[in-house]
Amino acid sequence: MSQPLSQKYLSTRGGSYGLSFEDVVLKGLASDGGLFVPEQIPTLPTSWESEWPDLSFEDLAFNIMSLYISPSDIPAADLKDIIKRSYATFRHPERTPLVELDGKKNLHLLELFHGPTFAFKDVALQFVGNLFEYFLVRKNQGKVDKDRHHLTVIGATSGDTGSAAIYGLRGKKDVSIFILFPDGRVSPIQQAQMTTVLDANVHNLTVQGSFDDCQDMLKALFADPELNSTHNLAAVNSINWARILAQITYYFYSYFALTKNPGFSEGSKMRFVVPSGNFGDILAGWFAKSMGLPAEKLVIATNENDILDRFFRSGGKYTKNVSQSAGVKETHSPAMDILVSSNFERLIWYLAFQTDGASSVEERRKHACESVSDWLNKLKSQGGFEVPRAVLEGAQADFESERVSDDETIAQIRATYTSCFPSNLGPGSAKSSKTGGYILDPHSAVGVSASLRSIERNPGTSHISLSTAHPAKFVSSVDLALRNEDGYDFNEVLPQEFVGLEQRESRMTPIPAGAGWQGVREVVKAEVEQELQGLR
Repeated sequence: MSQPLSQKYLSTRGGSYGLSFEDVVLKGLASDGGLFVPEQIPTLPTSWESEWPDLSFEDLAFNIMSLYISPSDIPAADLKDIIKRSYATFRHPERTPLVELDGKKNLHLLELFHGPTFAFKDVALQFVGNLFEYFLVRKNQGKVDKDRHHLTVIGATSGDTGSAAIYGLRGKKDVSIFILFPDGRVSPIQQAQMTTVLDANVHNLTVQGSFDDCQDMLKALFADPELNSTHNLAAVNSINWARILAQITYYFYSYFALTKNPGFSEGSKMRFVVPSGNFGDILAGWFAKSMGLPAEKLVIATNENDILDRFFRSGGKYTKNVSQSAGVKETHSPAMDILVSSNFERLIWYLAFQTDGASSVEERRKHACESVSDWLNKLKSQGGFEVPRAVLEGAQADFESERVSDDETIAQIRATYTSCFPSNLGPGSAKSSKTGGYILDPHSAVGVSASLRSIERNPGTSHISLSTAHPAKFVSSVDLALRNEDGYDFNEVLPQEFVGLEQRESRMTPIPAGAGWQGVREVVKAEVEQELQGLR
């Protein structure tokens, strides 16, 4: 695809075309229930391999984001400032450093947990929070009191999105943030990170059920025309395109870090392996690959909630768990305990568009939107759908998948600790000071386990496995794996920011069982009104 002069966006279900970047960031979810995607995937400039390798993370992010954000949306100087402020909160100078986990096997780990909440989602949500602020300041210039544009941000979380979004938006003017999370299904540290933030514009809502229940409520709220018209809803989940855009950067950054490794020679093959729940993190990798990043494959690593793995192993059938009564299975990697991966909709839209036989771009877009709408309706009414052979083959060209069990996850945390002693660690990496053994969180362990399987099939190919969070966020799983290992002491790897966190004052609002999304809507309206009254 050629480089667009002015990037515009559309909904995967056909209800919206020609939208600006500002439109899709502030809306988050299309009114037709679809997700926003760029009308064109930009290609890389011809000089990228020679001019980009030594750029800082911030400068690289600017070059990539400029391909998706028109200057009319955000002038270059303003975009540079937003990016600079977003990553100034990170503890590591490289922001997302690459660690050589096993040199003999060409296995590397991309550490993505050096942001303020110790999770990969900080990379996107620090940026998204500053985008919201930027657009609101611009909209409200010269306006006072009730004439000001007020944004109501709503998100659902299985653990890390909530705290990352809250830290990105806490205390910001003209914005309220509501986070829905499943009661008892996030780790104690994750819950404390969210609920101990007492800023007036932060609201945590606990829901009886699973993350999927929270996500269903979220989508119902965005589909409610009344609430959207009165409260200006915006999304922070990975349904918001800006989340995906921000994550593209670290695929390029880690690729350049890998090419500087003495063991990597020009022309060598490389793969990315990504722990996947809602499909947003690995979708960013697909955009990077589609732009021209030379990754051989993207490997999806799922836990026992394996809808993505089953799609590839069943010949293109995307179905909810065959045991419908069982629903989502609780695992040691709760951020991936998801029955339906929302961002998969973006991928199948592009694959439907690319494989359609119509002669004009407009017809192909129309047919892709019709196909996606039909598939998602079948998912809702029949519990699943099957894509055409051409769409499946398009997915198989870029992706492979692996399913990692709970037992294998714990075993991988233990095996990495006892066999991997990386020497190129920077500040904030999690290792034992006594043994030097590297400590993975359970989600990252799913990725490393899948990486080792891929390495067995593809010896000599370099693998970059993406981490997701600092192990201190998942005390029980890490302790289960390592409590009997020599030299292990969890207190050694506990960041100072976590000490005493669970004992601090906290605030959250329970949503009564059976209240549904309508109950959430009433809580949102009441809390926003109370918040605004406090400001007047």
